[in-house]
Amino acid sequence: MARVEGHSEERFLGSDVFESNQRNLPPPNGAGTVREEARDIAIYHECDVAVIGGGPAGCAAAWAAAKAGARVTLVERYNCLGGLSTGGLVMWIDRMTDWHGNHVIQGFARHFIERMPADAVAGPPKADWGSQDLDKFAYWRNRTTAFHGIVQWAPTIDPERMKLNNQEMLLEVGVRIVFHAWAARPLVEHGAAKGVIFESKMGRHALLAKVVVDTTGDGDMFARAGAAFDTDIEEGDVHHSMNTGWVLGGVNMDRWIDWKTQHPEQLAQFMERGREELGYFQTPYVSWRPDIALFLGPRQSGLSALQVDDMTEVEIRSHRLMEGHCQFFRKHAPGFEHVYSLQSAQQLGVRHTRRLAGLARIERKDWPLGVPRADEVGVSPSISPKFPVISVPYGSLVPRQLDGLLVGGRHISCDPSSHGFMREIPQCWLTGHAAGVGAALAVNAGIQPRAVKVADIRKVLREQGAHLSDDAVVADAGQPEQVPAE
Repeated sequence: MARVEGHSEERFLGSDVFESNQRNLPPPNGAGTVREEARDIAIYHECDVAVIGGGPAGCAAAWAAAKAGARVTLVERYNCLGGLSTGGLVMWIDRMTDWHGNHVIQGFARHFIERMPADAVAGPPKADWGSQDLDKFAYWRNRTTAFHGIVQWAPTIDPERMKLNNQEMLLEVGVRIVFHAWAARPLVEHGAAKGVIFESKMGRHALLAKVVVDTTGDGDMFARAGAAFDTDIEEGDVHHSMNTGWVLGGVNMDRWIDWKTQHPEQLAQFMERGREELGYFQTPYVSWRPDIALFLGPRQSGLSALQVDDMTEVEIRSHRLMEGHCQFFRKHAPGFEHVYSLQSAQQLGVRHTRRLAGLARIERKDWPLGVPRADEVGVSPSISPKFPVISVPYGSLVPRQLDGLLVGGRHISCDPSSHGFMREIPQCWLTGHAAGVGAALAVNAGIQPRAVKVADIRKVLREQGAHLSDDAVVADAGQPEQVPAE
């Protein structure tokens, strides 16, 4: 086992990344092929927009498309909405403010959080967003919402109530939700997506749609439809690692935070002992309440979320590590004397598999420019105060050649460095929101998503509460830059 430090000024979340070649299961012994008989598949439903995957991006896309007048069906393989923010227990919602405290990721994200009960959201008051007060920074830094000396809007939210909030927001705007259904492949005719085939307890069925929005997180639909994609990674970053999250109950997080901040030498010894005893080791994050500790699992690299044996390996390791951490912290960590295992995530913590090769691309070389893209459909906070905000182009949601399909979420078109923050939950809300609007407007006009005027998308995004750069500034940017088709 090897441990790699994953932190620099251009990598937002410092963390150990663990590598290991030790496997718990032998390789499978299958060989050869079998032939599956061809058969007719019943049509389950027809709609305007089919959203595949009910994570943050999928919920935003479905909500936005329905509000823009489309008949929307969302297909989700689990029993709840929210993806990694709920089923993955990634309840820490990353930064939505820039380094001056301006709220730049709004739209669906803001509507969603403002609907949450007050006791389900933990984070700094709005008056403190952008504050560089030393005491405020010191307090919020240990609660994952202050970085580089600046307090941010990056709350931690109750995952169970997020599930309900997502569900109710979609039902209120008329979205048809299909739980316990796994989209197996897209339906493609003449180079355009026309729906999907999905599997459920009812068997195999077809969902027909005028536009498909791929929010699977792994690009399952666009990849199986033949669209080009990228898989390269930033080796030293956490963006390509996997884990299963868990939460422990019966803790006193305030006591833990006080101890670790006041006794750094003891903390270092504690960390070293944990690595010696458990191998993979991690300290906790805060949750939405002080008696529950969040562990986003030791991040493991060298494993693929597209390989079932690798995914199984991560789950085996993570469930053992949950019990190991619980016992270790009960014995050695102040504030954890009465800790118990509360819940492990039902959903594997995947950060990266595929990224769309889109008409446009968010790239590291553009970070310092601070120039809105001509086809901007969102604004993301940057990785550190030395960079301005990042303009998100519509072209990063559009395949270079495949029609009838848009993407939203962590698999949008970007380079590995930009993926390090564009994969986060607020950015998935942002890109899902834009994809949903683009899909609805394409249906309304009877055109392909690539032909929708970005000015029309921006108009509807603003009506739905999104934050965008001034139209005049975007107009001055000229024509959208596009990556040439290969």
